[in-house]
Amino acid sequence: MITISEKLNECLKSVRKKTGFVPKVALILGSGLGDYADGINIECEIDYHDIKGFPVSTVPGHAGKFIFGYVGEVPVVCMKGRIHYYEGYDISDVVLPVRLMKLLGAEILFLTNASGGVNNTFKAGDLMLITDHISCFAPNPLIGKNIDELGVRFPDMTQVYNKDLQAIIRNVAKNNSITLKEGIYTQLTGPSFESPAEIRMLRTLGTDAVGMSTVVEAITANHMNMKVCGISCICNLAAGMTETPLSHEEVQQAANDAAPKFKKIVTESILLFK
Repeated sequence: MITISEKLNECLKSVRKKTGFVPKVALILGSGLGDYADGINIECEIDYHDIKGFPVSTVPGHAGKFIFGYVGEVPVVCMKGRIHYYEGYDISDVVLPVRLMKLLGAEILFLTNASGGVNNTFKAGDLMLITDHISCFAPNPLIGKNIDELGVRFPDMTQVYNKDLQAIIRNVAKNNSITLKEGIYTQLTGPSFESPAEIRMLRTLGTDAVGMSTVVEAITANHMNMKVCGISCICNLAAGMTETPLSHEEVQQAANDAAPKFKKIVTESILLFK
């Protein structure tokens, strides 16, 4: 059976046969930011299907390809369509793209996602700076034999989300008169939305927003000593907070509506990342 390291190296070789591009920032585009890559100076596109052994995104609205290019003069790799645990992939495959982007040269991981608001003060369309996270039920991506060349066996998680990057994002939002909430993001497995009882549990734990991705990616990036930051788009209020049943279409529409201010923060922040 092929090991995680062997699979990762095969993916790296496959990408390097197509491009020698070296990114500084890795950007994972969540719902509502799928067309963000259309606005950058694109050098190369690689479909996930064309990378040997790479997992393929199956979620509607997720294109499933890497975009290499420039935001201003900053070299970036955009993951247009992430891999989710609920798609049936092993957790090592879910985080393989993060590891691959690091090996390609990325020093910073900018995470974005669509989420449900758990904090009673949030409303659909809000943007939330992720300051910390909680993982519920999703397996830790570092379980198994440690890959020593990627990181240490027991990585510290005291400050996963880089304070300097957070400060940049806050200032960009302020300078553009964009309201930016802050809070703790929790990842559950999905694909079902949470029950009202689960939302009450999450609120008790201190959760401000909940979704089905991001935390395992952040853990993996931190393990590899990447600088991590993240913004979550609150696309609906979570189960039990309104009378409206939850749907993927609602989430997608709210994300699309919030996209202009989301894109502005992402672009101007990347230009300031050191």
